[in-house]
Amino acid sequence: MDPVLCVRDLSVALTLPGRERTILDRISFDVAPREIVGVVGASGAGKTVLSRAVVNWIAAPLAIRSGEVRFRGKDLLVLPPRAMRSLRRDIAYVGADPMGALDPTLPVGRQIVEKLRAVMPEVSRREARERVIALLDAVRIPSATARFHDYPSQFSGGMMQRALIVDAMVSNPALLVADNVTQPLDVTVAAQVIRLMRELTERFETAILFVSSSLPVAREAASRTLVIDAGRLVEEQPTEALIAAPRHAYTRDLVAQIPVIWGERPRLPAMPKAPGARPAEAIISLRDVSQTYRVKRRGSFAGTSALRAVRNVTFDIAKGDSFAVVGESGCGKSTLMRLLSRLERPSGGSVLCEGRDIAGLSGAERLGFRRKLQLVLQDPFNSLPPRTGIGAMLEAPLRIHGWRDPKTIRERVRAVMDDVGLAPALYDDLPLGLSAGQRQRINVARAMVLEPQILLMDETLSALDQTEQFKLLALFEKLQRAHGLTYIYISHDLAMVRKACNRIAVMYLGEVVELADNERLFFDPGHPYTRALLSAMPALEARRYRPEDCLMEGEPPSPIDLPQGCAFRSRCPQAFEACATHSPFLTVRGAHDFAACHRVPGAGAALLAGAA
Repeated sequence: MDPVLCVRDLSVALTLPGRERTILDRISFDVAPREIVGVVGASGAGKTVLSRAVVNWIAAPLAIRSGEVRFRGKDLLVLPPRAMRSLRRDIAYVGADPMGALDPTLPVGRQIVEKLRAVMPEVSRREARERVIALLDAVRIPSATARFHDYPSQFSGGMMQRALIVDAMVSNPALLVADNVTQPLDVTVAAQVIRLMRELTERFETAILFVSSSLPVAREAASRTLVIDAGRLVEEQPTEALIAAPRHAYTRDLVAQIPVIWGERPRLPAMPKAPGARPAEAIISLRDVSQTYRVKRRGSFAGTSALRAVRNVTFDIAKGDSFAVVGESGCGKSTLMRLLSRLERPSGGSVLCEGRDIAGLSGAERLGFRRKLQLVLQDPFNSLPPRTGIGAMLEAPLRIHGWRDPKTIRERVRAVMDDVGLAPALYDDLPLGLSAGQRQRINVARAMVLEPQILLMDETLSALDQTEQFKLLALFEKLQRAHGLTYIYISHDLAMVRKACNRIAVMYLGEVVELADNERLFFDPGHPYTRALLSAMPALEARRYRPEDCLMEGEPPSPIDLPQGCAFRSRCPQAFEACATHSPFLTVRGAHDFAACHRVPGAGAALLAGAA
């Protein structure tokens, strides 16, 4: 069978006044119909430039210097614009930055329908709408028919990424270029998207170029994988062979950096203990915390409904702990982050910092709390002001908190830059041109400059490739040892959590359904939802839990219309009659472990009798 895509000796350069830098250097490969070819490499290797060159989207200051990109025999690089537009029906591209990709003034579903009818005018508006809703449902957009009419601002980042995947797939393209599309997604949705892509290759003979920063994710999707380093293709093998016996030193390093989930015990921070072997003092405590929003009721003029984003959450975080909150998109993690950082007040319960309810802090006390707890956010690009020098960014928090002496401020900033591995020469530079890893180090430095006790990491590593994640985790470990920091990770990356965190809370539909030590959660989870997350986690080793036994079907219930009984029962392979009538509470499973499931021993003999 002839390849649908042939790339030959493709070279791309970055052209700047007086100099030129090679980004891609003589890349060659083929992709056959119904084949998924993976492309992996570190940040800055040239993966995104390659994916854009394949669909002929290279623009200044980038320039094609040599080579061909042939789609069904036609060289896209020399086609006139009109001929190129006629091929857009057969070539689709979806990238990793979803939030700025659609018009914010139009509903998401309407925009996808218009795109479909622009490339396939023979499709009626009604048929297009039905096809779009079916695909939105296939990628697990909750309440797809209703969300069809929502605007981009009403979608979370993960939901927007799924909507863009629908936008790319809706015309059943012959070639799909997917550039890091699963990186912002939680593991269960990423598994669903990969399954959907496989179905696309089987039903429509679509060829897929699957670009990823994660070798385990590429393994889930691709039968063959290309490895790119510094713009050069250094290795190409069937994916399983590449993982089992990598030939190039760079590939061997990539494989070595993958966290081992079940094969070995990671070196975790010790569980904090107070003097006298008593449990360590809690620095953050949540007591029956809830957050409910009033949202407009669809189809009414002024009616509202209650959206219960966080429900009755209780746990403690000890000083010096590395604590994680994990779960799918929409489970309440980001809302919990806003409550922990006092960006919002809870509608019920209390968030305590060293015994003090942060909702009642005065203005001056709140400023002191801000110094104690600092945020490090997800997006390393949009979270930094592009026209402000790096040193000035790091000086600003000190000035806000009353520092006045320029020499003292500059010395403090330089010390923090050295602490996080930023070169002193970057002090007066703009962030333009820095890698994602370097930018995230600036964010860490901006948080560390105030000498906080707690760092709240909201998906801090999710936008980074595995090499940068590896480096930053080592940095976080060093900073924790040096400064006695407490870390709170909000994450969907279970591999990172396995490597970095000693305590883990699992959230589902606003509730904590499991709270456990690292080892207990990964080897003996007490809740079926936790097992489902672990079964969907990409890894290079054999999975401990089989997806066919654990993976959930369907979508979570709406937080506006919560069902009676266990909220997870509609997706649980182990549900029984009592689950429909009684909501489970967190039940003790050991000294530090809890799970909210009727099947946990001790959860209630009367309930378990109904399972017989």
